[in-house]
Amino acid sequence: MSAESTVLYDAPGPRARARNRLTAILFIAVLAAIAIYVISVLAANEQFTGEKWSPFVTWSTWTGYILPGLWRTLAAAAVSIVFSLILGAVLGIGRLSDHRWVRAVSGVFVEVFRAIPVLILMVFTWFLFAIYGIFPSSMLAFAAVVTGLTLYNGSVMAEILRSGINSLPKGQTEASMSLGLRKSQMMRIVLLPQAITAMMPALISQMVVALKDSALGYIIGYSEVVRSGLLSASRYGNYIPALIVVAIIMIVINFGLSNLATYVERRVRQGRRSAAEPADPEKTELAASENLL
Repeated sequence: MSAESTVLYDAPGPRARARNRLTAILFIAVLAAIAIYVISVLAANEQFTGEKWSPFVTWSTWTGYILPGLWRTLAAAAVSIVFSLILGAVLGIGRLSDHRWVRAVSGVFVEVFRAIPVLILMVFTWFLFAIYGIFPSSMLAFAAVVTGLTLYNGSVMAEILRSGINSLPKGQTEASMSLGLRKSQMMRIVLLPQAITAMMPALISQMVVALKDSALGYIIGYSEVVRSGLLSASRYGNYIPALIVVAIIMIVINFGLSNLATYVERRVRQGRRSAAEPADPEKTELAASENLL
């Protein structure tokens, strides 16, 4: 095995590299051809004219449609992400409980709500809240969107956190038990923080899913950014440009969320490495001698 080989596969040889390079070039060429075709069709249908895009250079379009819808999208996503993390932590720990009935209830909850589509959860909770008057009409759509997103994403995050806890070395549990920590203390202080750090990429992906799924609130009348963009398009007659603008906004937000979470993960890992570094014997001895003096 060559020096460039890894545990999973051997490094490709000259012929394999040439074949991979040719495949990549062909793939890029196909994507470019598709993009050129789509752009030409849109241009032929006058979707790039100044009349179609001029509303987006006026402040009234943003203050009247886009920004309020964006705020409602971020509000629903932020609240549901926080609740999903809390619910996921509770269910994930519940699935690892020593009590059989706790494991059973947590497992049924996770499997049921993870299998139901988010849209059905939103519609069901909207009708439930409307029939029993749980929320005022002004908060009805927002509450249904947040509840649907929380139930689904919380169930998925529970499995992510459970997998993260199970992937930790057994020595973590044994060391915690040797210190006299109870099971709840061990989970809260030792295992859960490490599981969150280890599974941060998967949690980030699920947060992005929650942000994108908030657009489903359009079906139950929640005026998020997609619905607001379509309302502006119905006034100006520029549906394609409006959807392109909304798509760009969502891409920027998701990219920013991913970068923020990656930055937090990196800082947490750096903090733990610096905390685990052994002390310098010379500095320790010098400090001890100074204290004696």
